[in-house]
Amino acid sequence: MLEIRNVTRRFGKTVAVNGVALEIPQGQMVGIIGRSGAGKSTLLRMINRLIDPSHGSIFFAGTEVSSLRGSTLRRWQRDCAMIFQQFNLVPRLDVLTNVLLGRLNHRPTALNLLNIFSREERAMAISALERLDIAQTALQRAGTLSGGQQQRVAIARALMQQPRMILADEPIASLDPLNAKVVMDALRDINLREGITVITNLHTLDTARNYCERIIGMAGGKVVFDGAPEELTREAVRMVYGADSDGAEISEAITSTSIRGEKPRKIAARTALKPALAEA
Repeated sequence: MLEIRNVTRRFGKTVAVNGVALEIPQGQMVGIIGRSGAGKSTLLRMINRLIDPSHGSIFFAGTEVSSLRGSTLRRWQRDCAMIFQQFNLVPRLDVLTNVLLGRLNHRPTALNLLNIFSREERAMAISALERLDIAQTALQRAGTLSGGQQQRVAIARALMQQPRMILADEPIASLDPLNAKVVMDALRDINLREGITVITNLHTLDTARNYCERIIGMAGGKVVFDGAPEELTREAVRMVYGADSDGAEISEAITSTSIRGEKPRKIAARTALKPALAEA
């Protein structure tokens, strides 16, 4: 269970996140929606501890991650993998090496300094690339790949961390609809097959509805909606996105990416997997 207890983050006089309180059980796939500046990215960065809360606390499995320091903080950032909109790969390094960098917090410092990876780690990296259907790019420089391929490399790197949670900050914002679907399909597959909690910031309502079992809407740094996709009514959308300059409701068409996930299959797959996950 991830518990966010009345968390606030200020930047000077600006309140980016304002008194957010959430509980997210293990294994959920959660979409956070809202306008730019609503506080979505700041919230994820506080969970991962890239920035600290100004007030409040964050707990995971009973541990207060908002107070961790040193090696325990590094372990948390290993367990809570972060995927960014701009991929954060090293363009001059080959794809395989970029994926292997996900093992850094699992290894002694000396091996990291010498850039020595074991045969088992290399096999893990190739397996992750194969899973994402980009193993053929392993020896290419990361900077030569398309945006969609680079984001899949970033997901493979996150898998190498063997995380307990994945945070994805606008992972499809810079991608075309086809590549966006590939990336969202990959995140959902990880959520279903490994039972890993996935929390992703999204600008697009159709994507959130099709891929996420729970949607959290933020506006002005606060949570204004928290529910299932079918509960995201016109009134709820208005609370999240407000109205245009003429007072008319925001059209959902402006947030559409034409991504169509296979939601019935997702629900069926989750139902079938739950007994297996429980036994594991």
